[in-house]
Amino acid sequence: MKKVLIANRGEIATRIIKTCHEMGIETVAIYSDADQELPFVKNATLSYRIGEPPVMKSYLQIEKIIEIAVKEKVDAIHPGYGFLSENANFARAVADKGIVFIGPTPEIISLMGDKVKARKTMSEAGIPVVPGSDKGVQTLEEAHQLALEYGYPVMLKASGGGGGIGMVCCHTEEELQKAFQTTKTRAKSYFGNDEVFIEKFIPNARHIEVQIFGDHEGNIVHLFERDCSIQRRNQKVIEETPSPFLSKKTRKNICHAAKKAADYVGYTNAGTIEFIVDEQENFYFLEMNTRLQVEHAITEMTTNIDLVKWQLLVSMGEKLPLFQNEIISTGHSIEFRVYAEDPVKFFPSPGKIEKFTLPINSPNVRVDNGYEERATVTPYYDPMIAKIIVKGNNRNEAIQTAKQYLEQIVIRGIKTNIPLFTQIISEKSFLNGEYTTNYLSQMNKEELK
Repeated sequence: MKKVLIANRGEIATRIIKTCHEMGIETVAIYSDADQELPFVKNATLSYRIGEPPVMKSYLQIEKIIEIAVKEKVDAIHPGYGFLSENANFARAVADKGIVFIGPTPEIISLMGDKVKARKTMSEAGIPVVPGSDKGVQTLEEAHQLALEYGYPVMLKASGGGGGIGMVCCHTEEELQKAFQTTKTRAKSYFGNDEVFIEKFIPNARHIEVQIFGDHEGNIVHLFERDCSIQRRNQKVIEETPSPFLSKKTRKNICHAAKKAADYVGYTNAGTIEFIVDEQENFYFLEMNTRLQVEHAITEMTTNIDLVKWQLLVSMGEKLPLFQNEIISTGHSIEFRVYAEDPVKFFPSPGKIEKFTLPINSPNVRVDNGYEERATVTPYYDPMIAKIIVKGNNRNEAIQTAKQYLEQIVIRGIKTNIPLFTQIISEKSFLNGEYTTNYLSQMNKEELK
């Protein structure tokens, strides 16, 4: 593999470029008019303008992306996460041109990208799933009947959804009635598929995911779990590994279940099995992400494994570099997603970054940033500007390192959620590892105003 096109932007594009260059692989970046001054454009070997800022005119332009790939004679395309990363049609179109898609097969992307089909498949594999509909819900009347059967509250979800989009918790029949058509319309707009389904809502839950990896010879491994329970609008904000909540027994069982799930579908490359875990540590399959995750960095910090490098090696047809018993997790790592947003209302805060100063890096801190000083955060894309990843010999050390580092970051010109982070990591419930997916909605943010 000599040249790779990255069909993405921002910090993940920079992240992929870094590993490619370390491996002696040239990179081709694509950028919209809004991103032409960002670091990833400068860091790539070559960069191509892909179009105007709106995603439909730039990063979702399948034909244009492949046209550039063919012109540059790239060996592979890395989709990053978001955008086209879980688009089976894109993966198929890439393969049809004789280019390697760095990810699983289009068939697996299609199967696991449909949440209803994925639920059914995991149930067949013997993986516990949240009680819910085994097919798409077509009418409001059908939704009402299922909600009564499972008992309120219920989650109304888009079958083709992801990233928290197209998910609504309904506590009453009236809420379900209001959300039903809105969710279908939103699902159609974002995913081109208006099918929705219903699941029983699990109260006081933890969101636990397991990193899995497979090669083309049927070898499957897990790289332990990540706790992603601190979320706003069903989107992750802070992640950590190992989970402070799971017992050793549950950790072993949930990792085994994830590996079993990946093996059942014949998975290749990087992926994640996501679970919802109740107060008694019963866990249920939530979804499978057929791509690299934003929070992959904390797994890299605790296992000392470059997951992007593994992606590239597996895509070249090589075996996984390590067997399961050779993969060891040490210490504790936490990731903070720094967003350009109001830390209280969680509204995006686009604008020019007048000042962006980071403390001197230490061996226990990693920063994956997509922006730099004087760059402009536009309203066209997800407003994450950087990820701060810390590590300690234990959880307390990781938290102390995070406190010291976050307090020294200077960002001016836009609002960020860093004040929210500094409050969270000082609160008793977080320090004790006693948080759930409801944490941010219940948190008192008065002092941030």
